[in-house]
Amino acid sequence: MTTDASGDWQRWHERRVAAVSAPYGPLALTGTYWLEDYPDGLLPDIPGSWRADGDAVVLTAAESDGLTVDGRPFGGEVRLAADSGPASAARVAYGERRQVVLVREGAWGVRDFDPESSTRRAFGGLRVTPYDPRWAVPGRFTPYDTGRTVRVPNADGRERGLGLGGELAFALEGRELTLQVTLREDGSLWAVFADATSGNGSYRFRFLYPAAPDAEGLTTVDFNRALLPPCAFADHFVCPFPPPGNTLDIEVAAGERTLV
Repeated sequence: MTTDASGDWQRWHERRVAAVSAPYGPLALTGTYWLEDYPDGLLPDIPGSWRADGDAVVLTAAESDGLTVDGRPFGGEVRLAADSGPASAARVAYGERRQVVLVREGAWGVRDFDPESSTRRAFGGLRVTPYDPRWAVPGRFTPYDTGRTVRVPNADGRERGLGLGGELAFALEGRELTLQVTLREDGSLWAVFADATSGNGSYRFRFLYPAAPDAEGLTTVDFNRALLPPCAFADHFVCPFPPPGNTLDIEVAAGERTLV
């Protein structure tokens, strides 16, 4: 079983490296611009005029600006909802760059992804701990009676709400531990956590995505698959910091640790 699990982990790790280093992966993000910070509608090094209007962003541009929308040269005005897919599928492009429309708590913004970013060109890989079965343990998820939202600092210095759906309990290194987790749309879980290695051998916090619990709330807590958050790859992401109680006082010497 260990051999199979180790092989599965290795393939997972290879897919992960390919994803983060892809042309429109997190290393390609060169800017996140909140429209409220640009009342004239002019964003740095991005043509056109961008403004928030209720439930959308309105882009106005001349065809000579060189933007495309849905793959076609664009001139005029268009309303843009938030992009829900990968950056590579964003409706607006400027040459090889992609402009991704996003909204957070009613604030609209535009992200600029550039495959030629200096960060992507300089990427040397991930420092990751090889698979170790002792870091994969049984866990039990207990949902809250009602969903909770806590305000936590984000990597961009702002504070935003983080929705929490329940508590994940597990034993590790002889300790009974818990994490507050978000319940995702597909039933899987998401934990933002720190530990005794955070900032000292590992990035300051990491993400974990346990599989959807079964009918009895059981799942596997596998820290071999602890991930660096997007803000570890580019300063322009708005990752949430761990909520109260999600800083473990043990060393989780597993999973992705830092960039090389």
